[in-house]
Formats: sequence, C-alpha cells, structure tokens
Amino acid sequence: MLTEEQIEDTRATLNELHIEHRDLDLVIDHLLISPPPDELLVRRLKKRKLLLKDRIAQLEQLLEPGVSA
Repeated sequence: MLTEEQIEDTRATLNELHIEHRDLDLVIDHLLISPPPDELLVRRLKKRKLLLKDRIAQLEQLLEPGVSA
C-alpha cells in the first residue's frame, strides 16, 4: 500500500508524463506537416510516446489497482 506522499509523488509524475505525451503528439504532428518530414526523428518520437503510454498505464494501475488500465 502506498503512503500519501508516494501517492502524491506518483500523481505528480503521472501529470508530467501526460504533458510530455501530449507535447510529443504536437511535435510529431508538426514534423509530419513540415516537408520533408524527418522519418527517423518521427519514428524515435513515436517510440518515446509508446514508452510514455506504457509508463502512464503502470502508474495508473499502481494508483488504482482494482481498475484495469
């Protein structure tokens, strides 16, 4: 069971990850409309976005173990 401090820290981390995930969406969208798109950079950013999504799901599961993420 998490302490209140751990819960607060986890929620703060989760918020930061959500912001970074959203920012990556914006960057990827911008890169795709800027000719010619840097395909390697786009692939790397998408991979980072997937890693963030997985980490977000893990933290959400930690905060709410009874809820399927």
